[in-house]
Amino acid sequence: MLLPLAERMRPNKLDDYIGQHHLVGQTAVLRKAIANGHIPSIILWGPPGVGKTTLAHIISKELERPFYVLSAVSSGVKDVRDTIDKAKKQQFFNTPSPILFIDEIHRFSKSQQDSLLAAVEQGTVILIGATTENPSFEVIRPLLSRCQVYVLESLGVSDLQTLLDRALKQDISLKEKNIIVKETKALFRFSGGDGRKLLNVLEIVVNSFDKDEIIITDDIVQEVLQNNIAVYDKGGEMHYDIISAFIKSVRGSDPNAAVYYLARMLESGEDIKFIARRLIILASEDIGLANSNALLLANSCFQAIENIGMPEARIILSQTTIYLATSPKSNSAYMAINEAMSFVKETGNLSVPLQLRNAPTKLLKDLGYGDGYKYSHSYPGNFAEQEFLPKEISGKTFYKPCVNSREAEIKQRLERQWNDKYKY
Repeated sequence: MLLPLAERMRPNKLDDYIGQHHLVGQTAVLRKAIANGHIPSIILWGPPGVGKTTLAHIISKELERPFYVLSAVSSGVKDVRDTIDKAKKQQFFNTPSPILFIDEIHRFSKSQQDSLLAAVEQGTVILIGATTENPSFEVIRPLLSRCQVYVLESLGVSDLQTLLDRALKQDISLKEKNIIVKETKALFRFSGGDGRKLLNVLEIVVNSFDKDEIIITDDIVQEVLQNNIAVYDKGGEMHYDIISAFIKSVRGSDPNAAVYYLARMLESGEDIKFIARRLIILASEDIGLANSNALLLANSCFQAIENIGMPEARIILSQTTIYLATSPKSNSAYMAINEAMSFVKETGNLSVPLQLRNAPTKLLKDLGYGDGYKYSHSYPGNFAEQEFLPKEISGKTFYKPCVNSREAEIKQRLERQWNDKYKY
């Protein structure tokens, strides 16, 4: 039986690996570590289909190490301990540590992750964990501190094109067919930067033809996938499209649509913590200062669903979703920090005004550090007008209040306190 195209095209050598040039390019950090034979325990963090599992396999082959694989979905603490025991039995004097690969490590419980600590710390195994979720949230701190985190990125158009060309020329089945790819926009759009999904789509489209000549166009890809959507997105419930629609519905103040897409995610078995984290981000990015209680509720939602679990967690998620969708909106905090960070990159480290500097020693006091600083609480209304920005950018504005009742009050207060400096 022929393996799926994505499996047939899985590379075995680092030179054949596509994408992640910042990690495995000729002078990149991870390639150097592999070449030196000194690989640390690592967490590979990135979206699906960008090569996390493949990279782990390649590392083991390049280093010629024993390779153990556990899935966080099906493995328990006993499986972890059994695997570590096997690794210990293979240890001899100066024998390199075997590699333990754990897919979807974010699904491991705290006790499962705890069971890895001693083996990782003592070098019994080199851990390679793969996750689609932020390891800062999902990996316990003691384990995370013992691992190097590498971020993998979605494949770009050039990477997808390379993968497509390679599949057509090298795959044992595709190279025997007369395939003409006239357009690639739909193929790449449906893949969403996911190499595995691109190969799945290509295979579905090719298998839909019953004639010798196969001509692939954007219209054909669209038509074939509409007829085969269950196969195309088997078990995934169009994960990224649904979460995108959910976020945009909350941002767009449509509670009905937001709850509908929430239900779609829950019915497909989406991780409830994944949903709750997106609600926290929404509360700050899209509601922000228009209603600061939104962030408090979203954070409480995350804590509550962790304690309660499904099916009751659906009610808490629904309450929070509806609250955020019906709340007034503001992205002023999001825009302010983005503009400020871009400005800092452009201007570098400008000098902090002397009056704002700390003066813990007599020398620094003599140099004028802290001299002239006005302690706000010593003045009427707990406010004293003074310059806080570096003199080179005095008057620069990053925060611009949006139009809502809460920020209207903020705007009035700033204009009243700062006179012409804060005129919006």
